[in-house]
Amino acid sequence: MSQPVLIVEDDPLQRQMLATLLRRKLDFGSLEAENGRKALEILATDLASAVRLIILDLDMPIMGGMETLEILRQKHPSIPVIMLTGNKDIEPAVQAMKLGAVDFLTKPYEGERMMVTVRNALRLSILSKEVSRLKSEKEGTFTFENLIGHDGGLLPVVNIGRKAAASDIPVLIGGETGTGKEVFARAIHGESARAGKPFIAVNCGALPSQLVESILFGHEKGAFTGATEKAIGKFREAEGGTIFLDEIGELPLDSQVKLLRVLQQKEVEPVGANKPVPVNIRIISATNRDLQKEVTGGKFREDLFFRLNVLQIILPPLRERREDIPELSRHFIERFCIDTGAIPKTVSRALEEKLIRFEWPGNVRQLENAMSRAMVVSESNVLDVDDFSALLLGATAGQKETSSDGTGKPQHIRVISPDGHFKTAEEIEREAMDIALEHFQGNITQAAKALGMAKSTFYKKNSDRT
Repeated sequence: MSQPVLIVEDDPLQRQMLATLLRRKLDFGSLEAENGRKALEILATDLASAVRLIILDLDMPIMGGMETLEILRQKHPSIPVIMLTGNKDIEPAVQAMKLGAVDFLTKPYEGERMMVTVRNALRLSILSKEVSRLKSEKEGTFTFENLIGHDGGLLPVVNIGRKAAASDIPVLIGGETGTGKEVFARAIHGESARAGKPFIAVNCGALPSQLVESILFGHEKGAFTGATEKAIGKFREAEGGTIFLDEIGELPLDSQVKLLRVLQQKEVEPVGANKPVPVNIRIISATNRDLQKEVTGGKFREDLFFRLNVLQIILPPLRERREDIPELSRHFIERFCIDTGAIPKTVSRALEEKLIRFEWPGNVRQLENAMSRAMVVSESNVLDVDDFSALLLGATAGQKETSSDGTGKPQHIRVISPDGHFKTAEEIEREAMDIALEHFQGNITQAAKALGMAKSTFYKKNSDRT
């Protein structure tokens, strides 16, 4: 059981009663301290990372609650504090709330009232952090300090990112799908001289081929059928700031020519316009492809590649930054609670070890999806191994051995798609049928029998796909 609550109370009986209440009602474990000084000593150790809430008594020997609260607000401002007192005087409550306590309860308290207060305090803490994050994103001040793993698994690339932020050169961010390329680009922007100016993200792979130039560079009214209003385009929306071109390898060749002109001339030419318009922007692009191979294959312009690839940063896959997985897991649990209003849950030690060992082919995005699913299916306040698919947490990375093709080479079914999402049961069944057919060299009777499926059903399902 995790220990998300630190109880600071000099009366051992009161500590025991509160710890029991938290365990029975919320399935929360707790740490205990008999005074403020002991609490600060606990928070100075590795145990601090597990603490999500502090319940603090007002009157204690050695170091009282008010003095402790003042220090907590300075050293641990992100941890919410609930104050307790046996005093009926309202003045300490007012003072505690001014110092940052989220609530103030008088002893003896009702158990249900305490549980409501604990739930509200945890929700308020999560919402406060999310508001701060969204505000920094909106204002263009999101920095590397906001990245989980900036001082851990991401440290080497963060050091390069900070150098990129200090200049205005084009940056090409590479890495597998789901590694967080857009978030990293936001951090470069947030620590650059363009911080506070627009950050415009464009997914080049999602642009309709016939509207790419209009969306990126704008158009004049009447420039084409359906152009009933003038549009300035994404590049001019980013004026003074940064434009982030995700999946840049998906950009059509003819649009690549126009983008090259923007980089060379610092101007865009709206569709239907008589003259180009100067722009002052920084370009950060990203791809999960090997653009050098795309150039060799004639799918990407070499001159544009050289223009974009002035500084390349490759983000590591999650399996190469395993030390960040526990904190990322907690972050995604909090994000889920913000979206759904759920009570935060903790992660068991056994599950945490499983998550750390897993290969995560879908990277950070897959971890987020997995945590959201577990939050839905779990009936406890502690997420455990049983809340995750056995296939997901198997010995191999999202694969389950099903058969052999007769050559000793194992056949696998991937239950995780390349984008990090679970495949449907129908998709998994199709793959099993394909493997069985290959194994039995196209013999439907034997393939159907091996899968425990009627021959007619196998035949029909196989025919429906062709």
